[in-house]
Amino acid sequence: MFRDDARSFATDAMARAVADAALARGFDRATDLPMRQFFYLPFMHSEALADQDRCVRLSEELNDAEQLRYAREHRDVIKKFGRFPHRNRALGRVTTPTEQEFLDNDDESG
Repeated sequence: MFRDDARSFATDAMARAVADAALARGFDRATDLPMRQFFYLPFMHSEALADQDRCVRLSEELNDAEQLRYAREHRDVIKKFGRFPHRNRALGRVTTPTEQEFLDNDDESG
């Protein structure tokens, strides 16, 4: 929804707050393993490294190699750039040369 538009990210903070509250209440633990990842996605989509680290820790507990790979890949982008370069155009941010090189060579860019 709202691809290539800043509105795509307008509710990210709300999603993180809801996910945080759900985790604090143990709702993720009360959910079958394959569905737990949906509680963790707001952290994976955050541009805050602490949220990324949290997502990796939570994903490690899922025993799902693919989910963990995605969590680590997202975290690594934030570690490197401090943000998701794929969002720059939609958010009106200037893309650095290093980010552009990454975008030009990233086969999985969103």
